[in-house]
Amino acid sequence: MKQIMRALISVYDKTGIVELARELHSSGVEIVSTGATATVLRDAGVAVKDVSDVTGFPEILDGRVKSLHPHIHSGILADQGNPEHVKTLAEAGIAPFDLLIINLYPFAETIAAGATFAQSIEQIDIGGPALMRGGAKNHGSVAVISSPAQYPLISQALADGGFSPEVRKQLALEAFRTTAAYDLAIATWLGAGQELPDWFGEIYTREHSLRYGENQHQAAAIYRNNSEGIVGAQQHHGKEMSFNNYADADAAWRSVFDHSQPCVAIIKHANPCGIAIGDDIASAYQAAHRCDPVSAFGGVVAANRTVSVAMATALSEIFTEVVIAPGYEDGAIEILSRKPSIRILTCNAPSQAPLERRPISGGILLQTSDLIDARGDMPSGWRQVSGDVVHADVMADLEFAWRSVRAVKSNAIIVARHGAAIGIGMGQVNRVDSAKLAVDRAGDRVAGTVAASDAFFPFADGVEILARAGVIAIVQPGGSVRDEEVIAAAAAAGIAMFFTDTRHFSHA
Repeated sequence: MKQIMRALISVYDKTGIVELARELHSSGVEIVSTGATATVLRDAGVAVKDVSDVTGFPEILDGRVKSLHPHIHSGILADQGNPEHVKTLAEAGIAPFDLLIINLYPFAETIAAGATFAQSIEQIDIGGPALMRGGAKNHGSVAVISSPAQYPLISQALADGGFSPEVRKQLALEAFRTTAAYDLAIATWLGAGQELPDWFGEIYTREHSLRYGENQHQAAAIYRNNSEGIVGAQQHHGKEMSFNNYADADAAWRSVFDHSQPCVAIIKHANPCGIAIGDDIASAYQAAHRCDPVSAFGGVVAANRTVSVAMATALSEIFTEVVIAPGYEDGAIEILSRKPSIRILTCNAPSQAPLERRPISGGILLQTSDLIDARGDMPSGWRQVSGDVVHADVMADLEFAWRSVRAVKSNAIIVARHGAAIGIGMGQVNRVDSAKLAVDRAGDRVAGTVAASDAFFPFADGVEILARAGVIAIVQPGGSVRDEEVIAAAAAAGIAMFFTDTRHFSHA
């Protein structure tokens, strides 16, 4: 145990610092402090020695230089178990520190608040990280407290006669994590403006462990960064979320917010087995469920509106793993909770990250996010290449199908009508099989529907399958070397075909 005899306190966040300093003083600990912190403690009646009294040098440059002095850093960095270090300190008249209590200027909060460049620069802490790293390096002799949340550990150490080596090591680890995150925030800010940066990093903190991963033999955990999303969703009821639950919920959550109207998506294995819009959220759910009731069993359901009692009543009749929404009407959670295992989540609307990342062996792929906001995603930007002028209702269905197909794994075909998917073909190694799958799942409902393809038809055969089934209009990116053949097949079948010049492949 390393007894606490002398402490250095330098904190921006002064939460709880007066009470802590009083406790240290009453335990006989000598306190050295900097600038504003020393003033706060002295005004509260705590005996404190200014850093400038220790160094014999005043704070200068508007406080930029105060603790950067050998009389401070030597007391932090000296290995008190090394006789030569102890002798050197004694010869120089320097007393060692046993405890460092420090937190840093709020740089990340400053830039998040929209501060100017000059204001943000002034919130880059220099002395604080230097002290924190020095104390963490020398954790054999010094305990480093880097957050007010750790203050109870000091009270415990005073009662126990000091900090144990194990606790000092853990505190050092947390200190280095703090400085790493701090430096990363600064480097990221200074390098902002590149669409695809030549360097990037991100800090993730483990939220909690999961029972297992995709399969029972795989260990798994979920981690949080600073952005909002599924990780921070509030769970009202049900079993613990699994690895697969999180993956499917994230896919479902993003897909419903590709639509501005009330929308419900039902996801299985990261693919929609139903997606629909409606005048209200209950009708959207019922239309989404009708797409593929067999696959909807055990699915993840996302809604982009508050779940109504009517939707909850219909949903409660189907075995569902997860339901996620921005809110629930009074009584809706009670209705859903009649199923003991269903996981009921509330989550804020997602804000899509500007970049998407995909780990691969030896590195990571980075791309700008595929968003439904390009010119080709609006019917006003499409080119009609075959067929007659279509009715407004048909055009609305084409737009719905196009917005929905982004959420389907490629090769992807959606057959839709009245704002609802009727049949979905996904994840096939050729577009013909996806077209067949979509038509087969639509069954006798396919006549008079529209279709969307996430990428161009390389041959006319996919269009011919849709035409024979009764599809009356198709939206697709275009761009195949055989576009003329594809257009001719659509024209021969009387199909109105539109090119978007935008593709929405999804392989992950």
